[in-house]
Amino acid sequence: MGLNQGRTPLDSRWRIPGRGRSVGRSRSQEPGEESSAFSSFHSCPVAADDISCPVAANDIEAGFAADLAALAGGWSIAGDGSFTLDRLFVSAERFITLFHTENRAGPPDRRLRQVHREIETTGTYWHTPAELAFGARVAWRNSSRCIGRLYWHSLQVRDRREITAASDIAAESILHLSQATNGGRIRPMITVFAPDAPDRPGPRILNPQLIRYAGYQTADGAVIGDPANADITRLALALGWPGGRSAGRFDILPLLVQPADAPVTLHELPADAVLEILIGHPEFDWFTDLGLRWYAVPVISDMYLEIGGVCYPAAPFNGWYMCTEIGSRDLGDSGRYDQLPVIARHMGLSTTSDRNLWKDKAMTELNLAVLDSFSAAGVTISDHHTESVRFLQHLAREERQGRVCPADWTWIVPPAASSATPVFHRYYQNFDQTPNFYRHPPLASRQARPGQAEAGQAEAGQAELDQAELDRLPRWQASSDRR
Repeated sequence: MGLNQGRTPLDSRWRIPGRGRSVGRSRSQEPGEESSAFSSFHSCPVAADDISCPVAANDIEAGFAADLAALAGGWSIAGDGSFTLDRLFVSAERFITLFHTENRAGPPDRRLRQVHREIETTGTYWHTPAELAFGARVAWRNSSRCIGRLYWHSLQVRDRREITAASDIAAESILHLSQATNGGRIRPMITVFAPDAPDRPGPRILNPQLIRYAGYQTADGAVIGDPANADITRLALALGWPGGRSAGRFDILPLLVQPADAPVTLHELPADAVLEILIGHPEFDWFTDLGLRWYAVPVISDMYLEIGGVCYPAAPFNGWYMCTEIGSRDLGDSGRYDQLPVIARHMGLSTTSDRNLWKDKAMTELNLAVLDSFSAAGVTISDHHTESVRFLQHLAREERQGRVCPADWTWIVPPAASSATPVFHRYYQNFDQTPNFYRHPPLASRQARPGQAEAGQAEAGQAELDQAELDRLPRWQASSDRR
């Protein structure tokens, strides 16, 4: 997404000098900074015939492992006073005014008075369903790293703010998968769970995406499966997940959910909730022997949604895939499944020198294989050339509406055939504006309570965590789209 170098509140009619009460967590990360670690922002809300990614998916994992030790127990909001009531008033006023303006809902004064009283009384405020839906869609519109924002207004919003229990969050996440998959005609969708409140954070989903393949680290340092998920796989195993019968390359991880002030719990995804596509090739019969596959729906689950100063820490969202996210990045990156040398050898290409462009040839065939396989399975997917054209259409529409569209060139330009796409040949204004999606701040800012983890695990019948082992977990190896 975009840059977030800090926000300076504008003057507000509700500004209260001298307020210092903490209402939310500090925001030191960059918008949309899912990623460096969670590889390419995989999730493009592209709809069946028209959209693409609401935020790039593979870019979500960075910084995750640095604080895995804190996940053993509950956490609480850091009371550093960085987001005080007066700033909340300003953020709320900006958003409510935007909502009333764009929706032609009349003067916002009455609603602003309601919000003001609610913040004064409770330290936060509750969005109406219409405000929540509008805020989630505008957050996609403001995501500067997403190429697929042309149809931001088509995002389907599931309001589940009343849900806080881990088992219910897992159940609703599974239902999200089913509804978003839609038999292959992928629907752009977001499910919004309980927000943060003063002195009580909302729930978290720790997985970078609802569906992710395990990465089992072997004694010699190699990884079976997806290396990007080696750390969260170790955490799942430490929490009692048995893994596959024998470590496989495409074992689906369980959901790791953490309610407020409670330990992390594991929740298996039922087989019928996950649609996977076997990757073949329209010309190379040997391609199916590679045993490659990928899942249909990229649901980003480790970013928080901010609307008008209110933080929703669990708000999984998806669009559909662009082929290069899977082909160029997930299956092609040397730090991921590293399939380019394998494909090149099957094509009879020498890999001893880069001058014959074996990587380019293998990557093109891999992307073609992904596109053809998804299409043959009846699953929505787009290509980078189509999405590049659509993004320029989005820019033109925004200009006609009198809005400036934030865009990060290093993310908008696809990782394959870059200069052959029209988005390559121009520059963009990159800035942060809310509503938006953001990377969660480091988990170190949430303090685990001594003894709570062990008690929680005992009650849940989970295996005891070895804290020293968690402390030794390696940091994520960044494999984001643009690093």
